[in-house]
Amino acid sequence: MTRRLLRVLPAVLLLGGAFLLGRFLILSPGHRAAPVDGPVTGIVWQVDDATAKPEGEWQRLGADHLLIQWIVVDDIGFARGTGGKAPTQMPDWRRIAKEPWARHVTLGLAGDFDEKKARANVLQLAKTSAALAGRKPPLEIEGYYFPVEVDPTWKEAAEVMPKALALLPRPLWISVYDNSNIGGEALADWLSTWLPADVGVFFQDGAGVTARSPQTARDYADALAASLGKDRLRIITEAFRPLPNGGFRPATVEELMPQITLMQGYDLYLFDGPHYLDDKLVDALVKAFDAHE
Repeated sequence: MTRRLLRVLPAVLLLGGAFLLGRFLILSPGHRAAPVDGPVTGIVWQVDDATAKPEGEWQRLGADHLLIQWIVVDDIGFARGTGGKAPTQMPDWRRIAKEPWARHVTLGLAGDFDEKKARANVLQLAKTSAALAGRKPPLEIEGYYFPVEVDPTWKEAAEVMPKALALLPRPLWISVYDNSNIGGEALADWLSTWLPADVGVFFQDGAGVTARSPQTARDYADALAASLGKDRLRIITEAFRPLPNGGFRPATVEELMPQITLMQGYDLYLFDGPHYLDDKLVDALVKAFDAHE
């Protein structure tokens, strides 16, 4: 009986160890499976109180890059030592740093929910942002994002944005949209008159706000890449749609698939993961990708 137990015991210990190791590597928070070779490069996280604890399986779409829209917004600081006001809950940055969809982080600095207010105070936001770059959360930061969005209707951008961007660390990115539909070449020409050559662009595809079709968004991307260079261009795919009475809902798989498939070849970021891409939608997208192949 003792010899039988000694023969069985190593196998039991091995199986038990494998089970515990599997739970640690696969199921524990921050140790999910590695990203797959999917069509999505990254996700955007527009930090607010509702999404201070982001959870998702976005790595199943291929995402291993995270764009954090801002670390301070409306003077609310989402990292220790930032902002004049504390959020309802602080993000668990150490857990987030271990997530497979946050292996490469672009950190947004100081912004404002109100676009008009942000543009009016752009220089002050840039000064605040410059100070924030030295008080970043415990993440491996690969670049910075200045969360004052630009479009051709902002006539003062050409004068004030270069001054603001000169204050900020590199690598540096901004986001650009065009609800006026002036066309990709015209948008690229406008940017070329003032955008510093060492600043990259996140282009918002406009499909989420029904500004244009996915095919037209692709035409914009091609024009911007020809002007800026492909290495300075990333695409924000809007994963939402407007509701009739205001607000937004998650886009459906049928709505998102043309946006994603037509942008292949570009670095694609979904806006945004915590608000609009729950695990059920991720699962449906994975199945749609498999069927498309």
